[in-house]
Amino acid sequence: MRRTEFSRVAPEAVGIPSAAVERLLDKLESGFTEPHGLMIMRHGKVCAEGWWSPYAPGLRHGLQSLTKTYAATAVGIAYTEGLLKLEDRLIDIFPEESPAEPSENLKKLTVREVLCMGCGMETMPAPSVDWLKEFLATPVVHTPGTTYMYNSVGSTVLGAIVRKLTGQGLQEYLTPRLFEKIGIAPEGVSWMRMPDGMEVGGGGLFSTTEDNLRLMKLYADGGVWEGQRILADDYVAKAISLQNESATEALGNPEAADNFVGYGFQIWLCRPAGVYRADGAMGQFSIVAPDKDMIISINETATGAHWAQKSLDIIWEFLEEVSEEGALPEDAEASSCLKNRMSRLALPAPVFAPHSDMEDAINRAWWKIESGELRWEQNAVHWMSGWQGPGGFERFRLDFQPGRCRMSYVQEGRDRAVDIATDGTRALNYVEEEGSPISRLCLNGWWSAPEVFSLAVRWVETCFEDTYRFAFSDSGVVITRENTVGGFGPANGKERIIAKRA
Repeated sequence: MRRTEFSRVAPEAVGIPSAAVERLLDKLESGFTEPHGLMIMRHGKVCAEGWWSPYAPGLRHGLQSLTKTYAATAVGIAYTEGLLKLEDRLIDIFPEESPAEPSENLKKLTVREVLCMGCGMETMPAPSVDWLKEFLATPVVHTPGTTYMYNSVGSTVLGAIVRKLTGQGLQEYLTPRLFEKIGIAPEGVSWMRMPDGMEVGGGGLFSTTEDNLRLMKLYADGGVWEGQRILADDYVAKAISLQNESATEALGNPEAADNFVGYGFQIWLCRPAGVYRADGAMGQFSIVAPDKDMIISINETATGAHWAQKSLDIIWEFLEEVSEEGALPEDAEASSCLKNRMSRLALPAPVFAPHSDMEDAINRAWWKIESGELRWEQNAVHWMSGWQGPGGFERFRLDFQPGRCRMSYVQEGRDRAVDIATDGTRALNYVEEEGSPISRLCLNGWWSAPEVFSLAVRWVETCFEDTYRFAFSDSGVVITRENTVGGFGPANGKERIIAKRA
C-alpha cells in the first residue's frame, strides 16, 4: 500500500493559536469525558495530534456508529462504479430475502432511503442468522423517505447491498477501492460481524483516529484523493447535505442538540453552518468544517449523549477561535509547549495500593470456579456483538511479584496467563480469540481493602473498562464485575462468581 503522510506543522502556520489548542485540551481533560485521541488538520496539514496513553496513534479504536459512514462510502463507491442507483429498490436487490407478498411501502423502499435513515420502520430486528430477511419483514409503517428513524440494522444492510452486487463483504470491497487508496492499512482495521459473517456496518468497525480523519478528508475534497476520483461528486454532495430531517431525535435524545439539525447519507449535519460529521456513540467524531478548511478527528469515552454533545460544544467554541487568515506569526515557545504536552498525554494513573497482608496467604494458590463464569471476553463490545467466545475459567492463581502480578488460568483446557500491573501503571497483554475484533488487554490491580484485590480490565481498543473485585476469605473467594468506564453492558457488580481453593 502506498501511503502519503500528511505534513506536520505548528498550529500558527495554519492560522490557529497554540493557546487555543491548549484551551481545547484543558476542556477535554476537565472530567466530563475520557479522551483517547485527537487530530486537527487545517489546509491539508496536521497541526496538532495526541493520544492519551495507553491509547496510541497506531492503535485501532471502536467506532460504534461512525462505522456507518464507512458503510455508506462502500455504497457510494458502488454507485460511482455504476453498480447501483440510489432509486434501486431493496426487493429487487434481495428478491430471495424479501417477503413473498411485500407491502406497498416495502416496494417503495430504495437504497436512498436506507442511506438517510428514511426506511419508514418503527423497529429494527435483533441480530440473527436470518437478520436480513427479518429486516425486510419488519413492517414499513410509513412511506419510505417521509419519516426519520435511526436504524443501525439498516446501516448493516448497506454492506449487504454491496455484498449482493459484488460478492464481496465490506472489508474485501473497500480494501483496494478505499483503504489502500487513501492510506488506511487494511490489516489494521477489524470488524464485528453478524451471525452470517456480514460485517456490522451499523457499528462494528475498529480503526485509528487518523483513519477516520482520512475518510472525512475524502468527503471534504469532494470524493477525490490525490487527483483520483473515488466517490462521484454528486454522491458526495448528497451525502454531506440535508437528505432527511432528524428533529425527532429530540424525543429520545433531548440533550444531543447537534442531532436535530439533519441527516445526509450516514453523516450528520451540525449546528455551525456547513459543518458535518461522522459520529459514533460516546464521542467518536470526525468533523469537517468547510469554511475553516478543517477536519477534527477524536476518539473518547463520553458516557451519555449529553457528554458527547459537550465535546461537540467545546469543539464549536474552538472553531470560533480559529483565524480566517492563512497563517499567524510564529510563536515558537507556545507551539513547543503544546507539542510537548501532546506528546505526554495520558489517562489518570491507576490506583496505587500494591500490598496487603492477604497477599501472602493467597499467593500462588489455585482457585477452582464453583459457580458463575469468570472470563475476559465479557466486555461491552463482546456483549453488543453477540460474540460468545470461549467459556469461563476453570481455575486460576495469582503470583504476586514486585510491581506485577502474574495471573495463570485454565480456559477450555488451555493453560494461559496474563500480567497485571500493581505499580500504578497498566500492563498490556495480547489475548487473541478467533472471531473477536479486539485483542489488546490492559490490566492493573490494587488492594482496595485488606481482603479485596481489585482488577481494572480494559480492552484498550474499546471505550470500556470493567472492574473485577476478588474478595478473599477463609471459605474462598467471591468475584464481582462492574462496568466502570463506558456504561454499556450487563456488568453491574451484582453477579457473584464463587471459587474455592483447588
